[in-house]
Amino acid sequence: MLTREILQNSLIVFSDGACSGNPGPGGWGSIVALPDGRIKELGGRGDNVTNNQMEITGALKALQWLRDDPRPVYVFTDSVYLIRGITQWIYGWMKRGWVNAEGEAVANKDLWRELKRTVDPRGAKNVHWKFVRGHNQVPGNERCDEIAVAMTRGKWVNLYDGPLVGYSVAIFDLPEEEPLPEMKPKQEKAPAHSYLSYVAGVVRRHPSWASCERATKGRSGAKFKKAMSAADEKSILQAWNLSPQTPIKEAE
Repeated sequence: MLTREILQNSLIVFSDGACSGNPGPGGWGSIVALPDGRIKELGGRGDNVTNNQMEITGALKALQWLRDDPRPVYVFTDSVYLIRGITQWIYGWMKRGWVNAEGEAVANKDLWRELKRTVDPRGAKNVHWKFVRGHNQVPGNERCDEIAVAMTRGKWVNLYDGPLVGYSVAIFDLPEEEPLPEMKPKQEKAPAHSYLSYVAGVVRRHPSWASCERATKGRSGAKFKKAMSAADEKSILQAWNLSPQTPIKEAE
């Protein structure tokens, strides 16, 4: 439980992210409360981003702003993905070479790596990730959501930077601690029929995404697409302005 004594000697962070379209225009917002009574709001936006990217970015930017302050930090976020990612999943991802449990490349790898580089110097015992249920009238979370949504819409936001006594948000009205919710299980994905590549006028059929990626990576004008059926292959060829009868070579 967070006591007044803990709060008086710790850094408090609220962060949130928002997105319109997922991917689409996005925004993030953060609030940092320092023990000396200073409040710092942060915010920014991104184009063609996902909600998860903005959630990570909100926390990352606040922690980077606090990089030179070694005191313990409590990060409040409504993103289960963010908390489980940085406290649990990341160790398995790193061990497997940034591949998840399903054998797929980890999404947002660069952001996760930057977040870990920012967190590690503090030590695990000095960074406390706290879940706060979103849209539950928690002032810090509500204000971060307001900043993030405004950024998503390209609106100007007056970001506060000043003393606590002049801040209109009851930042220290913290939520009751509660267990971190379980993530919803992923739905089983149907296996791909094939992976097609189109390089230098030749279409090839690959048995795996890794094979397809090797054939197209760094090749100017290369195209690639996952096909879910033989009929889907023909549709892909047409989308590439090729005849559905175009020969497809089997990749070696």
